[in-house]
Amino acid sequence: MAVLLFAGMMIWTAWVLLASVWAEADRTDKDPGNYVSWHDAEEIAEGPAYQGPWRMNDSDFRYVDDASAAMDDHGNTALVWVDQAKKDVLFQWHGLQDEADRGDPVVVSDSPDTFSWLPRVAFCPKDDNIIYVLWQEIVFSGGSHGGEIFFARSTDSGETFSEPVNLSQTPAGAGKGRLTAQNWDNGSLDLDVGPDGSVYAVWTEYEGALRISRSVDQGESFSEPLTVFDHPEKPARGPALSTGPDGRIHLAWAVGEQQWGDIKYAQAATPENRDEMPEFSEPEVLIESGGHSDAPDLAVDSGGTLHLVYGESADGPFRAYHIYYVSAATGSGPGLADLSEPARISTPHPGDYDSAHFPSLKTGEQDQIYVTWELFPDVRRRPVGLGFTVSVNAGADFAGPVVVPGTGDPEDGTNGSRQGLLSNKLAAGPDGSFSIVNSSYLDGEQSRIRLIKGAANNKP
Repeated sequence: MAVLLFAGMMIWTAWVLLASVWAEADRTDKDPGNYVSWHDAEEIAEGPAYQGPWRMNDSDFRYVDDASAAMDDHGNTALVWVDQAKKDVLFQWHGLQDEADRGDPVVVSDSPDTFSWLPRVAFCPKDDNIIYVLWQEIVFSGGSHGGEIFFARSTDSGETFSEPVNLSQTPAGAGKGRLTAQNWDNGSLDLDVGPDGSVYAVWTEYEGALRISRSVDQGESFSEPLTVFDHPEKPARGPALSTGPDGRIHLAWAVGEQQWGDIKYAQAATPENRDEMPEFSEPEVLIESGGHSDAPDLAVDSGGTLHLVYGESADGPFRAYHIYYVSAATGSGPGLADLSEPARISTPHPGDYDSAHFPSLKTGEQDQIYVTWELFPDVRRRPVGLGFTVSVNAGADFAGPVVVPGTGDPEDGTNGSRQGLLSNKLAAGPDGSFSIVNSSYLDGEQSRIRLIKGAANNKP
Protein backbone atom coordinates (compact mmCIF):
# COMPACT_ATOMS: atom_id res chain seq x y z
CA MET A 1 0.00 0.00 0.00
CA ALA A 2 1.45 3.31 -1.06
CA VAL A 3 1.63 5.94 1.64
CA LEU A 4 2.03 9.67 1.41
CA LEU A 5 5.57 10.98 1.71
CA PHE A 6 4.94 12.64 5.05
CA ALA A 7 3.49 9.53 6.70
CA GLY A 8 5.61 8.43 9.60
CA MET A 9 8.21 11.13 8.95
CA MET A 10 8.35 13.83 11.62
CA ILE A 11 10.77 16.08 9.81
CA TRP A 12 8.65 18.91 8.53
CA THR A 13 7.50 21.22 11.31
CA ALA A 14 7.51 24.94 11.97
CA TRP A 15 7.13 26.01 8.34
CA VAL A 16 7.07 29.66 9.21
CA LEU A 17 10.40 29.43 11.02
CA LEU A 18 11.96 27.91 7.89
CA ALA A 19 10.73 30.57 5.49
CA SER A 20 14.09 32.30 5.23
CA VAL A 21 15.81 29.01 4.41
CA TRP A 22 13.29 28.25 1.65
CA ALA A 23 14.03 31.65 0.14
CA GLU A 24 17.74 30.83 -0.01
CA ALA A 25 17.07 27.47 -1.70
CA ASP A 26 15.07 29.17 -4.43
CA ARG A 27 13.90 26.00 -6.19
CA THR A 28 12.68 23.97 -3.21
CA ASP A 29 9.35 25.67 -2.61
CA LYS A 30 6.92 22.76 -3.06
CA ASP A 31 5.30 20.51 -0.48
CA PRO A 32 6.58 17.01 -1.40
CA GLY A 33 3.59 15.31 0.20
CA ASN A 34 1.43 16.74 -2.57
CA TYR A 35 3.45 15.07 -5.31
CA VAL A 36 4.94 11.78 -4.18
CA SER A 37 3.65 8.53 -2.73
CA TRP A 38 5.83 5.69 -1.47
CA HIS A 39 5.59 1.94 -1.16
CA ASP A 40 6.96 0.16 1.86
CA ALA A 41 10.64 -0.70 1.66
CA GLU A 42 11.29 -4.29 0.57
CA GLU A 43 14.17 -6.52 1.58
CA ILE A 44 16.18 -7.70 -1.44
CA ALA A 45 19.26 -9.30 0.10
CA GLU A 46 20.96 -9.61 3.46
CA GLY A 47 24.18 -11.03 4.83
CA PRO A 48 26.81 -10.68 7.53
CA ALA A 49 28.72 -7.44 8.04
CA TYR A 50 32.43 -8.13 8.26
CA GLN A 51 35.27 -6.36 6.46
CA GLY A 52 38.72 -7.64 7.35
CA PRO A 53 42.07 -5.95 6.59
CA TRP A 54 42.81 -5.17 2.96
CA ARG A 55 44.86 -7.97 1.45
CA MET A 56 43.90 -7.38 -2.16
CA ASN A 57 41.78 -10.25 -3.50
CA ASP A 58 42.67 -12.39 -0.49
CA SER A 59 40.78 -9.99 1.78
CA ASP A 60 38.07 -11.45 4.00
CA PHE A 61 35.00 -9.37 3.09
CA ARG A 62 31.55 -10.72 3.94
CA TYR A 63 28.63 -8.41 3.18
CA VAL A 64 26.15 -7.47 0.45
CA ASP A 65 26.64 -4.06 -1.13
CA ASP A 66 26.80 -1.80 -4.20
CA ALA A 67 23.15 -1.94 -5.29
CA SER A 68 22.01 -0.30 -8.53
CA ALA A 69 18.77 -0.38 -10.55
CA ALA A 70 17.10 0.25 -13.89
CA MET A 71 13.41 0.21 -14.88
CA ASP A 72 11.89 -1.01 -18.13
CA ASP A 73 8.95 0.49 -20.04
CA HIS A 74 6.50 -1.71 -18.12
CA GLY A 75 7.61 -0.54 -14.66
CA ASN A 76 9.64 -3.64 -13.76
CA THR A 77 12.89 -3.06 -11.88
CA ALA A 78 16.16 -4.79 -12.73
CA LEU A 79 18.52 -4.94 -9.76
CA VAL A 80 22.24 -5.60 -9.56
CA TRP A 81 24.37 -5.80 -6.45
CA VAL A 82 27.52 -7.42 -5.10
CA ASP A 83 27.93 -10.28 -2.64
CA GLN A 84 31.41 -9.57 -1.30
CA ALA A 85 31.77 -13.06 0.22
CA LYS A 86 31.28 -14.58 -3.25
CA LYS A 87 33.09 -11.70 -5.02
CA ASP A 88 30.32 -11.66 -7.60
CA VAL A 89 27.81 -9.32 -9.21
CA LEU A 90 24.24 -10.64 -8.91
CA PHE A 91 21.15 -9.79 -10.99
CA GLN A 92 17.47 -10.08 -10.09
CA TRP A 93 14.16 -8.89 -11.50
CA HIS A 94 11.62 -7.18 -9.31
CA GLY A 95 8.28 -7.09 -11.08
CA LEU A 96 5.13 -5.10 -10.55
CA GLN A 97 3.70 -7.75 -8.24
CA ASP A 98 6.48 -7.40 -5.67
CA GLU A 99 7.89 -10.68 -4.39
CA ALA A 100 5.70 -12.85 -6.61
CA ASP A 101 7.75 -11.94 -9.69
CA ARG A 102 11.20 -12.49 -8.20
CA GLY A 103 13.42 -15.30 -9.36
CA ASP A 104 16.61 -16.41 -7.69
CA PRO A 105 19.58 -14.04 -8.14
CA VAL A 106 21.64 -14.78 -11.25
CA VAL A 107 25.44 -14.55 -11.17
CA VAL A 108 26.71 -12.01 -13.73
CA SER A 109 30.44 -11.69 -13.10
CA ASP A 110 31.32 -15.32 -12.30
CA SER A 111 34.74 -14.32 -10.90
CA PRO A 112 35.08 -15.80 -7.39
CA ASP A 113 38.83 -15.10 -7.33
CA THR A 114 38.58 -11.33 -7.78
CA PHE A 115 36.33 -8.71 -6.20
CA SER A 116 33.58 -7.19 -8.35
CA TRP A 117 32.42 -3.71 -7.35
CA LEU A 118 29.78 -1.07 -8.08
CA PRO A 119 27.86 -2.38 -11.12
CA ARG A 120 25.51 -0.48 -13.43
CA VAL A 121 22.59 -1.97 -15.37
CA ALA A 122 20.71 -0.79 -18.50
CA PHE A 123 18.22 -2.04 -21.10
CA CYS A 124 18.38 -2.17 -24.87
CA PRO A 125 15.77 0.37 -26.12
CA LYS A 126 14.87 -1.85 -29.08
CA ASP A 127 14.48 -5.07 -27.10
CA ASP A 128 14.06 -5.03 -23.32
CA ASN A 129 14.91 -8.73 -23.19
CA ILE A 130 18.51 -7.57 -23.70
CA ILE A 131 20.12 -6.36 -20.48
CA TYR A 132 23.57 -4.82 -20.07
CA VAL A 133 25.72 -4.82 -16.92
CA LEU A 134 28.97 -2.91 -16.40
CA TRP A 135 31.18 -3.12 -13.31
CA GLN A 136 34.68 -2.72 -11.88
CA GLU A 137 36.73 -5.87 -11.39
CA ILE A 138 39.70 -5.70 -9.04
CA VAL A 139 42.22 -7.21 -11.43
CA PHE A 140 45.85 -6.21 -10.88
CA SER A 141 47.35 -5.71 -14.33
CA GLY A 142 50.82 -4.48 -13.39
CA GLY A 143 50.15 -0.92 -12.23
CA SER A 144 50.00 0.61 -8.77
CA HIS A 145 46.21 0.13 -8.49
CA GLY A 146 44.00 -2.79 -9.41
CA GLY A 147 40.97 -2.17 -11.57
CA GLU A 148 39.52 -3.19 -14.91
CA ILE A 149 36.11 -2.48 -16.47
CA PHE A 150 34.06 -5.57 -17.27
CA PHE A 151 30.85 -5.96 -19.28
CA ALA A 152 28.32 -8.75 -19.74
CA ARG A 153 24.90 -8.93 -21.39
CA SER A 154 21.82 -11.09 -21.26
CA THR A 155 19.65 -11.76 -24.30
CA ASP A 156 17.03 -13.78 -22.39
CA SER A 157 15.69 -11.25 -19.86
CA GLY A 158 18.37 -11.96 -17.30
CA GLU A 159 18.08 -15.73 -17.10
CA THR A 160 21.69 -16.09 -18.23
CA PHE A 161 24.58 -13.71 -18.97
CA SER A 162 27.42 -13.84 -21.46
CA GLU A 163 30.99 -14.43 -20.43
CA PRO A 164 32.36 -11.15 -19.00
CA VAL A 165 34.59 -9.07 -21.28
CA ASN A 166 37.41 -6.78 -20.12
CA LEU A 167 36.83 -3.45 -21.89
CA SER A 168 39.71 -1.46 -20.38
CA GLN A 169 42.76 -3.75 -20.34
CA THR A 170 45.02 -1.27 -18.62
CA PRO A 171 47.45 -1.21 -15.68
CA ALA A 172 46.30 2.33 -14.80
CA GLY A 173 43.62 1.38 -12.26
CA ALA A 174 40.36 1.57 -14.25
CA GLY A 175 37.22 2.49 -12.31
CA LYS A 176 39.03 4.61 -9.74
CA GLY A 177 38.07 8.26 -9.38
CA ARG A 178 41.06 9.93 -7.72
CA LEU A 179 40.37 12.85 -5.40
CA THR A 180 43.86 12.95 -3.88
CA ALA A 181 46.78 10.54 -3.99
CA GLN A 182 45.45 8.84 -0.84
CA ASN A 183 41.72 9.26 -1.46
CA TRP A 184 39.61 7.93 -4.32
CA ASP A 185 36.21 6.43 -5.03
CA ASN A 186 35.84 3.15 -6.89
CA GLY A 187 32.90 2.85 -9.25
CA SER A 188 34.08 5.76 -11.38
CA LEU A 189 32.22 4.52 -14.45
CA ASP A 190 28.90 4.84 -16.25
CA LEU A 191 26.75 3.02 -18.80
CA ASP A 192 24.21 4.37 -21.30
CA VAL A 193 22.38 3.21 -24.40
CA GLY A 194 21.51 5.56 -27.26
CA PRO A 195 18.21 5.66 -29.16
CA ASP A 196 19.88 3.83 -32.07
CA GLY A 197 20.88 0.99 -29.74
CA SER A 198 24.55 1.97 -29.41
CA VAL A 199 25.94 0.97 -26.01
CA TYR A 200 28.43 3.32 -24.36
CA ALA A 201 30.71 2.45 -21.44
CA VAL A 202 32.75 5.22 -19.85
CA TRP A 203 35.27 5.09 -17.02
CA THR A 204 38.20 6.92 -15.45
CA GLU A 205 41.56 5.64 -14.30
CA TYR A 206 43.53 6.38 -11.16
CA GLU A 207 46.30 7.78 -13.37
CA GLY A 208 43.88 10.43 -14.66
CA ALA A 209 42.42 9.43 -18.04
CA LEU A 210 38.74 9.41 -19.04
CA ARG A 211 37.92 6.79 -21.68
CA ILE A 212 34.83 5.62 -23.56
CA SER A 213 34.04 2.51 -25.59
CA ARG A 214 31.13 1.88 -27.98
CA SER A 215 29.20 -1.18 -29.14
CA VAL A 216 27.01 -1.04 -32.25
CA ASP A 217 25.92 -4.70 -32.11
CA GLN A 218 23.93 -4.73 -28.86
CA GLY A 219 26.95 -5.44 -26.69
CA GLU A 220 28.35 -8.36 -28.65
CA SER A 221 31.61 -6.46 -29.25
CA PHE A 222 33.12 -3.11 -28.28
CA SER A 223 35.52 -0.64 -29.86
CA GLU A 224 38.98 0.11 -28.57
CA PRO A 225 38.67 2.73 -25.81
CA LEU A 226 38.72 6.36 -26.94
CA THR A 227 40.46 8.90 -24.69
CA VAL A 228 38.27 11.95 -24.04
CA PHE A 229 40.46 13.58 -21.38
CA ASP A 230 43.88 12.73 -19.94
CA HIS A 231 45.64 14.94 -17.40
CA PRO A 232 47.64 13.15 -14.68
CA GLU A 233 47.77 16.26 -12.47
CA LYS A 234 44.03 16.90 -12.87
CA PRO A 235 42.53 13.39 -12.94
CA ALA A 236 39.00 12.89 -14.20
CA ARG A 237 36.59 11.30 -11.70
CA GLY A 238 32.91 10.44 -11.46
CA PRO A 239 31.90 10.47 -15.16
CA ALA A 240 28.21 10.86 -16.02
CA LEU A 241 26.92 9.88 -19.46
CA SER A 242 23.61 10.49 -21.22
CA THR A 243 22.56 10.18 -24.86
CA GLY A 244 19.84 12.56 -26.04
CA PRO A 245 16.89 11.74 -28.32
CA ASP A 246 18.90 13.06 -31.28
CA GLY A 247 21.74 10.64 -30.52
CA ARG A 248 24.11 13.32 -29.23
CA ILE A 249 26.30 12.01 -26.42
CA HIS A 250 26.73 14.20 -23.33
CA LEU A 251 29.51 13.57 -20.84
CA ALA A 252 30.32 15.39 -17.58
CA TRP A 253 32.95 14.68 -14.94
CA ALA A 254 34.70 16.15 -11.92
CA VAL A 255 38.41 16.86 -11.50
CA GLY A 256 40.58 15.51 -8.68
CA GLU A 257 43.71 16.87 -7.00
CA GLN A 258 42.18 20.38 -7.03
CA GLN A 259 41.15 22.37 -3.97
CA TRP A 260 38.56 24.22 -6.05
CA GLY A 261 37.70 21.69 -8.75
CA ASP A 262 35.06 22.38 -11.40
CA ILE A 263 32.67 20.24 -13.48
CA LYS A 264 33.89 19.59 -17.02
CA TYR A 265 31.77 18.71 -20.03
CA ALA A 266 32.14 17.40 -23.59
CA GLN A 267 29.71 16.13 -26.22
CA ALA A 268 29.70 14.30 -29.52
CA ALA A 269 27.29 13.31 -32.25
CA THR A 270 26.61 9.63 -32.91
CA PRO A 271 28.82 8.71 -35.90
CA GLU A 272 26.96 7.93 -39.10
CA ASN A 273 29.50 5.20 -39.82
CA ARG A 274 29.04 2.33 -37.41
CA ASP A 275 32.77 1.61 -37.54
CA GLU A 276 33.75 5.06 -36.30
CA MET A 277 34.03 6.42 -32.78
CA PRO A 278 32.41 9.69 -31.70
CA GLU A 279 34.45 12.87 -32.02
CA PHE A 280 34.06 14.72 -28.73
CA SER A 281 34.24 18.47 -28.42
CA GLU A 282 37.14 20.02 -26.55
CA PRO A 283 36.44 19.63 -22.81
CA GLU A 284 35.10 22.81 -21.26
CA VAL A 285 34.32 23.97 -17.76
CA LEU A 286 30.57 23.65 -17.40
CA ILE A 287 30.25 24.57 -13.73
CA GLU A 288 32.80 27.08 -12.45
CA SER A 289 32.33 28.20 -8.88
CA GLY A 290 34.30 29.45 -5.92
CA GLY A 291 33.97 26.08 -4.20
CA HIS A 292 34.70 22.42 -4.87
CA SER A 293 32.29 20.86 -7.39
CA ASP A 294 32.16 17.08 -7.51
CA ALA A 295 30.29 13.89 -8.48
CA PRO A 296 28.02 15.12 -11.31
CA ASP A 297 25.10 13.20 -12.73
CA LEU A 298 23.06 14.14 -15.78
CA ALA A 299 20.20 13.11 -18.03
CA VAL A 300 18.78 14.46 -21.29
CA ASP A 301 14.99 14.40 -21.43
CA SER A 302 12.77 13.56 -24.40
CA GLY A 303 12.63 17.24 -25.39
CA GLY A 304 16.41 17.57 -25.57
CA THR A 305 16.95 19.51 -22.34
CA LEU A 306 19.99 18.52 -20.32
CA HIS A 307 19.54 18.29 -16.54
CA LEU A 308 22.59 18.06 -14.28
CA VAL A 309 23.18 17.80 -10.52
CA TYR A 310 26.41 17.82 -8.54
CA GLY A 311 27.82 18.26 -5.06
CA GLU A 312 29.28 21.63 -4.08
CA SER A 313 31.36 22.52 -1.03
CA ALA A 314 32.18 26.15 -0.35
CA ASP A 315 35.19 25.12 1.75
CA GLY A 316 36.87 22.53 -0.47
CA PRO A 317 37.04 18.73 -0.33
CA PHE A 318 36.19 16.79 2.85
CA ARG A 319 33.86 19.52 4.11
CA ALA A 320 30.08 19.92 4.03
CA TYR A 321 28.47 19.68 0.59
CA HIS A 322 25.11 20.70 -0.88
CA ILE A 323 23.38 19.44 -4.03
CA TYR A 324 22.99 21.89 -6.91
CA TYR A 325 20.97 21.65 -10.12
CA VAL A 326 21.38 23.28 -13.56
CA SER A 327 19.71 22.76 -16.93
CA ALA A 328 20.51 23.73 -20.50
CA ALA A 329 19.14 23.40 -24.00
CA THR A 330 21.03 21.05 -26.29
CA GLY A 331 21.46 21.62 -29.99
CA SER A 332 22.91 20.01 -33.07
CA GLY A 333 26.42 21.33 -32.47
CA PRO A 334 28.95 21.62 -29.67
CA GLY A 335 28.10 23.68 -26.62
CA LEU A 336 24.99 24.22 -24.54
CA ALA A 337 22.49 27.06 -24.76
CA ASP A 338 20.80 28.95 -21.91
CA LEU A 339 22.60 27.25 -19.04
CA SER A 340 20.58 28.07 -15.94
CA GLU A 341 22.00 29.53 -12.76
CA PRO A 342 22.95 26.80 -10.26
CA ALA A 343 20.12 26.22 -7.75
CA ARG A 344 20.58 24.51 -4.41
CA ILE A 345 18.00 21.74 -4.01
CA SER A 346 19.20 19.81 -0.94
CA THR A 347 18.31 22.35 1.75
CA PRO A 348 17.01 22.55 4.32
CA HIS A 349 18.58 19.22 5.25
CA PRO A 350 15.85 16.87 6.44
CA GLY A 351 16.57 15.73 10.00
CA ASP A 352 19.92 16.12 11.72
CA TYR A 353 22.32 16.08 8.77
CA ASP A 354 25.38 18.19 8.01
CA SER A 355 26.14 17.36 4.40
CA ALA A 356 24.56 16.14 1.13
CA HIS A 357 26.77 14.66 -1.58
CA PHE A 358 27.05 12.10 -4.41
CA PRO A 359 23.72 12.71 -6.18
CA SER A 360 21.89 10.59 -8.76
CA LEU A 361 19.41 12.04 -11.28
CA LYS A 362 16.78 10.52 -13.55
CA THR A 363 14.06 12.06 -15.72
CA GLY A 364 10.48 10.80 -16.11
CA GLU A 365 8.17 10.76 -19.10
CA GLN A 366 6.06 13.73 -17.97
CA ASP A 367 8.62 16.39 -16.99
CA GLN A 368 9.51 14.71 -13.69
CA ILE A 369 13.07 15.01 -12.42
CA TYR A 370 14.07 12.73 -9.54
CA VAL A 371 17.20 13.31 -7.47
CA THR A 372 18.69 11.28 -4.62
CA TRP A 373 21.89 11.81 -2.65
CA GLU A 374 23.89 10.51 0.30
CA LEU A 375 23.13 12.15 3.67
CA PHE A 376 25.94 12.69 6.18
CA PRO A 377 25.16 13.36 9.86
CA ASP A 378 28.87 14.14 10.21
CA VAL A 379 31.10 14.99 7.25
CA ARG A 380 33.94 13.05 8.88
CA ARG A 381 32.00 9.78 8.86
CA ARG A 382 30.08 7.58 6.43
CA PRO A 383 26.60 8.54 5.18
CA VAL A 384 23.43 7.38 6.92
CA GLY A 385 20.30 7.54 4.78
CA LEU A 386 19.41 8.97 1.39
CA GLY A 387 17.95 12.37 0.59
CA PHE A 388 15.33 12.82 -2.13
CA THR A 389 13.56 15.54 -4.04
CA VAL A 390 11.42 15.72 -7.18
CA SER A 391 10.43 18.32 -9.74
CA VAL A 392 7.21 17.78 -11.68
CA ASN A 393 7.73 20.75 -14.01
CA ALA A 394 11.05 20.01 -15.73
CA GLY A 395 13.18 21.64 -13.04
CA ALA A 396 11.34 24.95 -12.67
CA ASP A 397 11.19 24.17 -8.94
CA PHE A 398 11.66 21.20 -6.64
CA ALA A 399 9.84 19.73 -3.67
CA GLY A 400 11.38 20.15 -0.25
CA PRO A 401 13.98 17.41 0.38
CA VAL A 402 13.12 14.41 2.56
CA VAL A 403 14.79 11.26 3.82
CA VAL A 404 13.92 8.27 1.64
CA PRO A 405 11.68 5.94 3.70
CA GLY A 406 13.48 2.76 4.65
CA THR A 407 16.86 4.51 4.85
CA GLY A 408 18.54 6.45 7.63
CA ASP A 409 17.58 4.24 10.58
CA PRO A 410 20.59 4.19 12.97
CA GLU A 411 19.75 0.58 13.79
CA ASP A 412 20.72 -0.31 10.19
CA GLY A 413 24.15 1.27 10.53
CA THR A 414 25.65 3.31 7.70
CA ASN A 415 24.90 3.34 3.98
CA GLY A 416 26.75 0.83 1.85
CA SER A 417 28.98 1.36 -1.18
CA ARG A 418 31.90 0.89 1.17
CA GLN A 419 34.40 0.85 -1.69
CA GLY A 420 33.27 4.17 -3.14
CA LEU A 421 30.23 6.42 -3.23
CA LEU A 422 30.15 7.02 -6.99
CA SER A 423 27.11 4.79 -7.45
CA ASN A 424 23.69 4.95 -9.12
CA LYS A 425 20.83 4.02 -6.79
CA LEU A 426 17.95 5.61 -8.73
CA ALA A 427 15.80 4.46 -11.67
CA ALA A 428 12.77 5.99 -13.39
CA GLY A 429 9.89 4.16 -15.06
CA PRO A 430 6.55 4.91 -16.76
CA ASP A 431 3.62 6.86 -15.30
CA GLY A 432 5.72 8.72 -12.74
CA SER A 433 7.10 5.55 -11.14
CA PHE A 434 10.62 5.37 -9.75
CA SER A 435 12.78 2.93 -7.77
CA ILE A 436 15.52 3.59 -5.24
CA VAL A 437 17.84 0.87 -4.01
CA ASN A 438 20.17 1.23 -1.04
CA SER A 439 22.58 -0.97 0.88
CA SER A 440 23.35 -0.63 4.58
CA TYR A 441 26.04 -2.01 6.88
CA LEU A 442 25.99 -2.48 10.67
CA ASP A 443 29.43 -3.70 11.61
CA GLY A 444 29.44 -7.18 13.09
CA GLU A 445 25.65 -7.47 12.80
CA GLN A 446 24.06 -7.33 9.35
CA SER A 447 24.32 -5.96 5.84
CA ARG A 448 21.21 -5.59 3.72
CA ILE A 449 19.83 -4.21 0.48
CA ARG A 450 16.41 -2.60 0.27
CA LEU A 451 14.28 -1.48 -2.64
CA ILE A 452 11.98 1.50 -2.18
CA LYS A 453 9.47 2.27 -4.93
CA GLY A 454 7.37 5.36 -5.36
CA ALA A 455 5.39 7.45 -7.82
CA ALA A 456 5.26 11.15 -8.60
CA ASN A 457 2.12 12.85 -9.83
CA ASN A 458 2.08 16.06 -11.80
CA LYS A 459 -0.95 17.43 -9.97
CA PRO A 460 -1.13 18.09 -6.22
